[in-house]
Amino acid sequence: MGRFDGQVVYITGIARGQGRNHAIRFAREGAAIIGMDIADRVADHTTYPPATADDLAETIKLVELEGGKVLARRGDTRDLAFQQELVADGVEQFGRLDHVVANAGILSWGLSWEQTEEQFTDLIDVNLVGTWKTLKASIPAMLEARNGGSITVISSCAGLKAMPAQVGYASSKFGLRGLAQAVAKELGDKHIRVNSVHPYAVNTPMGVEDKSAFEAFETWGRHFPSMMDHYPVASVDDLSDAVIYLATAKAVTGAEFQIDMGSSKV
Repeated sequence: MGRFDGQVVYITGIARGQGRNHAIRFAREGAAIIGMDIADRVADHTTYPPATADDLAETIKLVELEGGKVLARRGDTRDLAFQQELVADGVEQFGRLDHVVANAGILSWGLSWEQTEEQFTDLIDVNLVGTWKTLKASIPAMLEARNGGSITVISSCAGLKAMPAQVGYASSKFGLRGLAQAVAKELGDKHIRVNSVHPYAVNTPMGVEDKSAFEAFETWGRHFPSMMDHYPVASVDDLSDAVIYLATAKAVTGAEFQIDMGSSKV
């Protein structure tokens, strides 16, 4: 028996990294998975390797190896109609929607006066507006199911403590805090809990293969320390542990859950 037997989880950014691991962990606990990922380069200004269609296919395979049912498609969180159709098809196939993990996002670097308009706008549109579209597409199905459930928004420690050369990213991640807090208040009496998760460095391509991050650390390293030099990078399981907990924590809503090795406090 799994903790999520018979339940359905919608996860964005599922092709690899955190999103893939969340899908595997939920499937291992009995959940059916609805998932999406653009599985391509989102913007020219990102400096880490993008997810691919092969990555998405591998996620589907890994979820199925856990015994999980999965409906996953390539698409963009900025495309509201795509997300609405995917959620509707997932609910038709699996019968309900219980949990949402709004995980998709991008990162790029640049000083506030040097970032292009496109760069700043892409960060806001993908990370913040795209997440709002994820919630707009999924909340009606959760309300119709009347099963309660949870929404977990993946923000960042940069949404708690702004970093240099991350003005667009930090703005989007601070915005996600406000989004999660407002929706938590709207859905509290509907038995749907809403929380945000705030990672620091995570062992994913975005987290450890971004050449611009290392350049930023060399220049502004005093702004980026953590309290745990012996554990500088979180694992994807560290993040999934938090996401699974928040999906089961019946007394927790409106929380800002830090998985940041203390970085936001120094």
